[in-house]
Amino acid sequence: MSIEVVGTGFGRTGTDSMREALTMLGFGPCHHMSEVMAHARQKRLWRAVAKGGAPDWDSLLAGYKSCVDWPSAHYWRELVEAYPRARVILTWRSPESWWASFEKTILPAIVGSTDQESLGIALVSKQVFGGRPQDRAHAIAVYETNVEAVLGTVPAERLLVHKLGDGWEPLCAHLGVPVPDEPYPARNTTQEFRTALALGNRP
Repeated sequence: MSIEVVGTGFGRTGTDSMREALTMLGFGPCHHMSEVMAHARQKRLWRAVAKGGAPDWDSLLAGYKSCVDWPSAHYWRELVEAYPRARVILTWRSPESWWASFEKTILPAIVGSTDQESLGIALVSKQVFGGRPQDRAHAIAVYETNVEAVLGTVPAERLLVHKLGDGWEPLCAHLGVPVPDEPYPARNTTQEFRTALALGNRP
């Protein structure tokens, strides 16, 4: 099994709904931060990468057919190169609405963590946001820079920009599969994220 779809969008851009959608379309299992939280081996391997270890993608993503969300989205450049046949998806929402969601979900998880090796601190806070995840203007600028980098790097014929609310049609056309009869998934709302956080689920 090899990676067939690489996600490049930040967390809180519909990545968990995309994870479910890809699974429904036959591109699962799909790697997502939830996999890191659920599996000790995943947590150990990704934490080693976040500390500067050389990533072995085939080991990190063994058994998965697709990957979205952090931590893999931080390494999209390497993954797009490592899996040249994989389709690429940029999940997107407006920078302002992304921040509004991030501020209520991932940011409190980062701020509330005391584990410096957690991916929330070691990867998302320090590497993605340069240690300034609470700085709204800075975080939005980082978000926008990532979007611009994806658009400027990935060939258009290989890339789909999937906006919140786009649903099945553009996704299925991009992947060359039929549109399912079921509604497009809607997962991991702000409240659902907060509930999971309250239960102590951290990567």
